[in-house]
Amino acid sequence: MNPLRMYKRECTDPYKINGFLEQARTGFLGLSSEDAPYVIPLNYVWRNGTIYFHGASEGRKITMLQSNSRACFTVCEDQGTITDVVPANTDTAFMSVMLFGTVALVAELEEATAAMQSMLDKYVPGYYDHPLAKSHVEKYVSSLGSKTAVYKLVPAEITAKESGAQEGRMFYAGKTQRDEPSHA
Repeated sequence: MNPLRMYKRECTDPYKINGFLEQARTGFLGLSSEDAPYVIPLNYVWRNGTIYFHGASEGRKITMLQSNSRACFTVCEDQGTITDVVPANTDTAFMSVMLFGTVALVAELEEATAAMQSMLDKYVPGYYDHPLAKSHVEKYVSSLGSKTAVYKLVPAEITAKESGAQEGRMFYAGKTQRDEPSHA
């Protein structure tokens, strides 16, 4: 494990990290194969300490995973810009979490269906009248003719950083340095 360089921004609160991973909307799966990096933005769900996502059962991502299943999954959300009259002190309020582990195909239909149901509950809560049927997960084929598969990354390591919003210092359209308290 590599220590965080900006250790003052490290977040070690598991409740905050879990809450963030549960509500954030987009994650980025980072893969590497034959010295070629590849990062894919994905919808995902965090459940039972595991990142789940779905996608085609063939293509570049799968080829790379077959060569090297080690991955990094990053989730980050910008919470605004923190202003300062000194340009070099202008900063960003954010939360980010990086999860390192190995990606595996979810082979058990029950687990895959539960993960997909959790994803539906996250992205379209209350939209469907009935729970997702196992048969739908088992038989679904995309418009490109590829079977959809569910994957998971069980993290071996998790790091998190944050820089909280600072009341009165957040940028808004039309704000100038003359609006800062030190210039008032």
